[in-house]
Amino acid sequence: QVQLVESGGGVVQPGGSLRLSCAASGFIFSMAKMGWYRQAPGKQRELVGLITGDGSANYVDSMKGRFTISRENAKNTVYLQINSLKPEDTAVYYCNKSPPSPWGKGTLVTVSS
Repeated sequence: QVQLVESGGGVVQPGGSLRLSCAASGFIFSMAKMGWYRQAPGKQRELVGLITGDGSANYVDSMKGRFTISRENAKNTVYLQINSLKPEDTAVYYCNKSPPSPWGKGTLVTVSS
């Protein structure tokens, strides 16, 4: 079955950077469109952006500029680079296929001084 394991979160100071990883299994990863999502405390989960199997990424307008999605098909892994982190980026970050499968546990990013 589909498994998605996110990692790389942590506590970061404002202005810092993080690279999140998502290891996927249970499907043909190289052919799958993948997405990164986030859910801030008390808010609904929202899309950050999507990346096609051949590596073309698109982002929600509000996420453009500081977020970069990439993938390594040989490793069945998709990445999310976040730069210039802000306190409002504090959230649990998830990856998923598009269309989505059952969600993984996500990885918590806390931006705080």
